[in-house]
Amino acid sequence: MNSLFALYCHVDGPIHFEEAIKDRKWIEAMDEKINAIGKNKTWDLVELRKGKEVIGFKWVYKTKSNAEGKIERHKARLVVKGYKQQYGRDYEETFVPVTRMETVRAVLSIAAQNKWKVCQMDVKSAFLNGMLMEEVYIEQPLGYEKKGQEHKVCRLKKALYGLKQAPRAWYSRIYSYLQKMDLKSLRENPPSTSKKMMVK
Repeated sequence: MNSLFALYCHVDGPIHFEEAIKDRKWIEAMDEKINAIGKNKTWDLVELRKGKEVIGFKWVYKTKSNAEGKIERHKARLVVKGYKQQYGRDYEETFVPVTRMETVRAVLSIAAQNKWKVCQMDVKSAFLNGMLMEEVYIEQPLGYEKKGQEHKVCRLKKALYGLKQAPRAWYSRIYSYLQKMDLKSLRENPPSTSKKMMVK
């Protein structure tokens, strides 16, 4: 019973920013995230346009462990408070197709019968590569405000976790990339209205 209670009560990272900045490992994790965002050119620091709203965010902390249960790294993530977004102001379309497991099994079955090589890939921080079409502003990250420009806000050029349109933005980008590789979808409808599989 005690171990079950401990399991439910376990927290693998700080809850609040004020707690995280007291520990060097979480400061380094946040530094790493901010550096990655900078390299990815995720936002521009700008004056807030009249009539526009600013969306908040939250730092989320997680301890990543390997298969043996040993700590691999400490990860900090900036998550936008997407629940404060308003349709028509901060986002339009959110649709993104999801592959059915039946389709995956069928493709693997065909590959096995034909002795084809099957490869799997994982795009690191995939959502962060999605280009935004909408005008979205967020606060400057806690602890990383630009000195002398604290009044400015971040205008997003690329998606962040928590944004309602993040999955859609990523899908649009990967879909365009696959088309450039001369892959064609099994259906010719626009990506916003149908589920697809890309084939040579």
